[in-house]
Amino acid sequence: MNTPTNETGKWTSRLKQNTLRLGYWTAAWVVSMALAAFGPTFIWQSDTLPNLLAILVNLGFGIGWIIANKHNLRGLDEMQQKIQLEATALSLSVGVVAGLSYELLEDAHLIGFQPEISHLVLLMSLSYAFGLFTGNRRYR
Repeated sequence: MNTPTNETGKWTSRLKQNTLRLGYWTAAWVVSMALAAFGPTFIWQSDTLPNLLAILVNLGFGIGWIIANKHNLRGLDEMQQKIQLEATALSLSVGVVAGLSYELLEDAHLIGFQPEISHLVLLMSLSYAFGLFTGNRRYR
């Protein structure tokens, strides 16, 4: 017979497993990104085959991270799913609007430098974190 406490314990255990799995995939993706970004300069001197392999490995880990993230989201309760959805929507919206405006600034020669994707990733990360923070405060 399943007691409510037993079911809660199973849910907590699954949530912990999903979070750990997501953490492992995130770490693997970040390490493979660093390898693909810095390997040509510091390890294999821009050889084509190692570059291609590093990028394919990074892509594979990225796909694994996406699947683990989706699995993790499905394991959350409805309120946490709502918070995640709202934070993700904010991050995507900010990224699209700011990214396109950033490119237009460069096209119109209103900025004297080339737009970098890292600036956009940082902005999207900050807006996602802001969305999580405000969502968790709102639904406390």
